[in-house]
Amino acid sequence: MATSQPALSSGPTHSRPLQDRVAIVTGSSSGIGREIALHLSSLGARIVVNYTSNSDRADSVVTQINTTNNSATAPPAIAFKADVSDPVQVNSLFDSAESAFNSPVHILVNSAGILDPKYPTIANTTVESFDNIFSVNARGAFLCAREAANRLKRGGGGRIILLTTSLVAALRPGYGAYVASKAAVEAMTKILAKELKGTGITANCVAPGPIATEMFFDGKTEEIVNRIIQESPLNRLGETKDVAPVVGFLASDAGEWVNGQVVRVNGGFV
Repeated sequence: MATSQPALSSGPTHSRPLQDRVAIVTGSSSGIGREIALHLSSLGARIVVNYTSNSDRADSVVTQINTTNNSATAPPAIAFKADVSDPVQVNSLFDSAESAFNSPVHILVNSAGILDPKYPTIANTTVESFDNIFSVNARGAFLCAREAANRLKRGGGGRIILLTTSLVAALRPGYGAYVASKAAVEAMTKILAKELKGTGITANCVAPGPIATEMFFDGKTEEIVNRIIQESPLNRLGETKDVAPVVGFLASDAGEWVNGQVVRVNGGFV
């Protein structure tokens, strides 16, 4: 007696849940953004590696992705220079993704961000420093999220994931402008998730704790770094690979029911 064969699925496979979905990852030439771009690619996504200034680093990420994932049709990754605080450049970033992959964008991960490595108190924060931080961290997240809200694929699979920081909960001195800029993003994201009702697009924040990146080490003495490590219940700094899989989950179909949330990834730091 013949047995029926299971129907072939046209959707993403279990091992590559983001197969052929298009993902823009801002600030992905280095640090957490770089690891996120590599991870989403390993899940099958086609990646736009966004950078602001360092084209060599961005090209290196693209080369790594394209070497690992050979494609007979088109390269699975491209690099595109854009300042996320400029609405015209953000629009062009999405245009480039749609044009390169002949597809709507499915996933936005906004990882671009800056802080003041002098870690000034609020009383000693210059207006210039405050404005620069808010321009990239808050305005940039707003512009990218607004573009995504208008252009991501509807009907399922659309994901907006904005990186913030666990310092919004920890509230440590020296991070006043930085934390304020990220707190604004967390509030905006929770509202955005509600406003996207009916689109099938989710919006969440991922808020890392101390992660061993260039931005983390910038301006910190060895004593400060060791003190932060000692505060961790896991007695170490986080690594970029601790953050990327969380973003990968939220970007997948399995993460759909997580919406309008701030996911703190910090090993118990706060």
